[in-house]
Amino acid sequence: MSPGKQASEGGAAAPMASGVELEKMRRRVRLSRLALFSAIAAGPVALGVAVMSGPSTVAAAPSAAKPTAMRTMAVGADPGGFAQLFVGAWLRSSSDDVEGAQARLARSVAPDVDLPAPASGAQSKLVSVTAVRSMQRTAGQWWVTVAAQYADGLVRFYAVPVAADQLGGSFTVTGAPGAVASPARAEVPKSSYGVSVPDGDLSSTVGQFLAAYLTGAGDVDRYLAPGVKLSAVSPVPYTAVVLEQVSAIEEAAAAGQVPAEGTQVRVLASVEARDANGRWPLTYEFTFKARSGRWEVSALESGAAQDGGAR
Repeated sequence: MSPGKQASEGGAAAPMASGVELEKMRRRVRLSRLALFSAIAAGPVALGVAVMSGPSTVAAAPSAAKPTAMRTMAVGADPGGFAQLFVGAWLRSSSDDVEGAQARLARSVAPDVDLPAPASGAQSKLVSVTAVRSMQRTAGQWWVTVAAQYADGLVRFYAVPVAADQLGGSFTVTGAPGAVASPARAEVPKSSYGVSVPDGDLSSTVGQFLAAYLTGAGDVDRYLAPGVKLSAVSPVPYTAVVLEQVSAIEEAAAAGQVPAEGTQVRVLASVEARDANGRWPLTYEFTFKARSGRWEVSALESGAAQDGGAR
């Protein structure tokens, strides 16, 4: 074969080899794509296999990121009940009886606090102890104001220093209580119930509902708007209820007749409940709604559960 012919055949063979290699590469890419799409349809496990076994042209899934450290902040619990427990035990204890039950209780929650030394019969009997205010001074440090009521009507207030741990689950009284003045009375805002409700349909419904609610005289359900659930107080606490005053926020409550369908009014009712032990002034807040020419209770706002009364 002549050198020219050999050169010609050699030159033709090079493009042919390149074309074959290019076609092989294209086939590999097509197969890889087909495998990848099939893996996506098959599920995440197959997808992972396809990605790991595919050619270098397929990008590998990024490695899982390192978990981020989570820091939770503890919410400090109110030590009011703990201070109340301590003051009750401390006031009932005596340094002359360090092994008594109250003395041991007081020392268990306040190991560095001295016990009092009350004179025999010098003070009336302690009736109740109530935590009335808690104030956090700094992290883990509290002041708790506690009211102590005695049988003769005397009330004394004590400020108790309490330390709490970081989780707010452990407390220690760190010093003896300090006698303090009673908390000041807050300014009472003017009542929004400025509309006087005269005798009529609304006041009559209020009185009848409260009689059923508090004395069992009648069925409570007949006074309730559709969808409202409210049970009478049980056991029945009173024998009679006298309606003293009814006032409202909206002027519609003072109308002589039941207003238009769907009209709502908010009502404040003052009653005198009676039983064998005396007479008791009570107050209730309602929302009434007009329906079919009559007033119905749509809400009892005075802290009562809407799915039932006391049982």
